[in-house]
Amino acid sequence: MFRRDVLKTALLGAAAIATAPGASPDTALAAESAPPLDALSDELDHQLFGDDGLARPIPTQPTISDLAKGLDRTLVLGGGGEYYVAWYCGFFHGLYDHGLDMAALPEMVVGTSAGSYMGSSLTSGHFLRLRSQFEFFGHFPQLFARMAPLSSPNASQRRALKLSAAAKDGELATLRTIGHAALAADNRLNGDGVSRLAAFLTGDSRTDWPVAKMWTSAIDCYTGERLLVGQKAARKNGIPLAHGAAASSSLPGTIGPTLLGQRYAMDGGICSNAAHIDVVAGSKRTLLITITDGLTPPFLTGVPHPIADNVRQVEATGTKVLWIKADPPTEISLVDPKQIAPALHAGYDRAKTEADKIKQFWA
Repeated sequence: MFRRDVLKTALLGAAAIATAPGASPDTALAAESAPPLDALSDELDHQLFGDDGLARPIPTQPTISDLAKGLDRTLVLGGGGEYYVAWYCGFFHGLYDHGLDMAALPEMVVGTSAGSYMGSSLTSGHFLRLRSQFEFFGHFPQLFARMAPLSSPNASQRRALKLSAAAKDGELATLRTIGHAALAADNRLNGDGVSRLAAFLTGDSRTDWPVAKMWTSAIDCYTGERLLVGQKAARKNGIPLAHGAAASSSLPGTIGPTLLGQRYAMDGGICSNAAHIDVVAGSKRTLLITITDGLTPPFLTGVPHPIADNVRQVEATGTKVLWIKADPPTEISLVDPKQIAPALHAGYDRAKTEADKIKQFWA
């Protein structure tokens, strides 16, 4: 009752001021014509965040990306939890053993979630260290579980997880609903814990964005917009590479969210263009690596991932795409550290069959 009485008093007071004989016409007019809150929110987003260089809409039609136009080789790495980081480690190690230096070949790398960690370590020269660490964690998965503790979800986490799982589309309104639940989730792996884990996985890049060709994706929890972070925007907003990767991997109800500049962000895979392959449209040849075709489990969200449609849009701009899918067992958990060892082996073995294809494609 007290809160309601206070609000009533405040509203009556504001009305009295606006309509009092001595009140200025401008004040009264402002009270009558104040925009709805959603319109004001949109206006504030534009005023306060419009020039931070982070938001980049996802096109609905084939569009050449100004970031990739004129480039030859580009690399796009999708997400998929701890399993996929380990799979990537095995895969890129296998490619290296077959004479492919994947750190040097691509002119641009776009990473999402697990792909952001892989791309960051690869481009900043820390891949072999990361590969050795994951081999260690494959033997001692409980130690990785301590670094990335995932307890039984509480009520606020269950809300975020259930909303993400129940999503049927990638509309902005849907992403905002998931994002608001992500913001309100009391995750155990948050804040400094996420920063430490991200720095460990990206090569301790906690102060800068050292590589110009590395880009990470995320979704703004408040607006539902796609956020794309490259070196220029990162330095403008004070975003180190570790934070870019952490935000890209902030799964709603599990990890984060993570601050990018002044925007709290969630996992870049929570959208209808899960690998963000549109970012490299216009390059000559792109290698796309995703965990599945987007239609086959395991899933980390219910937001549809029509990756084949995304690929066709990029190909319509003239870009040639070689698409490799990890295709893990459908029943596994992508966030179970016990899957690290089998994922490492699966990735390494897969490299044996894909190395020659990549060599021919990027020759």
